[in-house]
Amino acid sequence: MKHRKQTTVEKALDINLDLAWYGAFAEIGAGQEVVRQFFQAGKASQTIALTISAYDMTFSDIIYGKEKTGRYVCQSRVEKMLDKEFSKVVTRLTESRGKDTCFFSFADTVATSKNQSHGWMGVRFQHEPGAEPSEVVLHVRLLDKQRLLQQENLAKLGVNLIHCAFYKRKNGLAFLDDLFDQIKEHSLSVDVIYFKGPGFKDFNDVEINVHIVSRGWNEGLFINQDGVPTNPSDAFWGKNLLIQRAYFNPPTKTHLDVSERGVAHFEAEFKLKSTDTMPIFEFTMNNRLKNEALAPLEALEKVQMLSAMKKNILITRFSLFYELKEFARLFTNKPFGIVTSARHLEKLFDEKFYFDLNGGLLEGMSKLLGRFSRLYIYPHKTEEICVVSSSFFPNKNVSHIYQHFMENKMIQDIAGCDDIKEFIHSEDILKMQKSKNPNWKKYVPDEIVKIMSKSK
Repeated sequence: MKHRKQTTVEKALDINLDLAWYGAFAEIGAGQEVVRQFFQAGKASQTIALTISAYDMTFSDIIYGKEKTGRYVCQSRVEKMLDKEFSKVVTRLTESRGKDTCFFSFADTVATSKNQSHGWMGVRFQHEPGAEPSEVVLHVRLLDKQRLLQQENLAKLGVNLIHCAFYKRKNGLAFLDDLFDQIKEHSLSVDVIYFKGPGFKDFNDVEINVHIVSRGWNEGLFINQDGVPTNPSDAFWGKNLLIQRAYFNPPTKTHLDVSERGVAHFEAEFKLKSTDTMPIFEFTMNNRLKNEALAPLEALEKVQMLSAMKKNILITRFSLFYELKEFARLFTNKPFGIVTSARHLEKLFDEKFYFDLNGGLLEGMSKLLGRFSRLYIYPHKTEEICVVSSSFFPNKNVSHIYQHFMENKMIQDIAGCDDIKEFIHSEDILKMQKSKNPNWKKYVPDEIVKIMSKSK
């Protein structure tokens, strides 16, 4: 028999009845919802030492200081809130009840709007009386259109976060099992979550964030060149994005050549500074072309290899190219491009993959390409053939659509057949390995050779 999930109020009451926990709540902006759940549950006086709500920006600045960026909904702001409120509770109450109490602070800072509602929230706590504090912080985007639903989901997520931090620390997957209780799918996205401190000593940020994508609670996880999961709205803001879509299983030297040529072409066409351009290696966990879902362990193996080469990584649930463009446009309106192999053109212009759009393939391609967005094509070359965008011929009923985008230079070749030798695909490396052909090492970067040699 399946165990019944607790309601939000039941979880709040769990904490209120547990005399081990005592702390403060701070909520600013539109996020003044979480502490209300604890008051409504009853026995709140056993849990809440202080609650503070600074809706006015001037009052917020007086309490927590100004941010260098001038922003109020940001990670540094929620960190300051957690630190200040936790310090107050510990300083004022340790002498009277510190031997038997785990002190904590909860904070959130949230902004709501018609276009995008989002916020940061977190918990800082002692996992046992007198312990050094542990902390979990996350960024959430609220996807419902109605503000009341956004508020309800924010309250549920906040209570779940506190409850998981206090009672679900066995491992990261146990934590995730309850983090989204009572929340409907597609109503919010947790873009990134961080753990630190002795209470989370066995937690791995990358692994947990990958599982969030796998479970459908985030459609796009960004991992920076240092291998650190990062909020995409912070990383992408003001950047020109060039996304390379491939399987990267494993990454090959051809992939690196695709990236280098793509970046050079992108920057030259739009006259961009290299410092303002972000090349990204992207792969999807929801591959409609192959009709398969990527397992978290497989995704983590790809992350390990790409991180070893110091590459920016984007792990998505997007099966279609235009979804990447729509995701990027949530965070930046700067020039955008996708670079990929010519062998993807056949599927890209196959109508059956756009069955969920009223306008079919035409709608999908118009969402992908435009004045400041491009599709760059790298030759698909073997011993027998070489395909580039100018030598690709789609089905007759969509050829006019293809020609439109070619004539308007929204689809461009970044190299000719004579510019490259042979395109080495990931599957070519795996076949060579399987047949014990040592030549595979010539076609992959040194960092990847080391990783793959260890795993054999």
